Amino acid sequence: MAENQENIESANAAAAPVAAKSRANRSQKVGTVASDKMTKTVVVRVDRLVRHPKYRRYVRRTSKFMAHDELGATVGDKVRIVETRPLSARKRWRVIEIVQKAAK
Repeated sequence: MAENQENIESANAAAAPVAAKSRANRSQKVGTVASDKMTKTVVVRVDRLVRHPKYRRYVRRTSKFMAHDELGATVGDKVRIVETRPLSARKRWRVIEIVQKAAK
């Protein structure tokens, strides 16, 4: 009798719905569109301030990321990009929102 009870419990545990795998938080960055000359791709310039190790001043560092753009961002727009799977040889980011449109 106890054997049957254990088999039933293990069968119920196996049949229970498995919780969806929780995805790790993907890195997000906010930057300015530097180029939109490609089809569905923009180059986003992200600036950050780094403290100089010797002079203790803050120095501006710039990184450029190629991002997939379905929203139609143009040069000068401030956009939020998120990490994603590799979409091409150099694209690993996706534009998720246009934070601020560029002034005309």
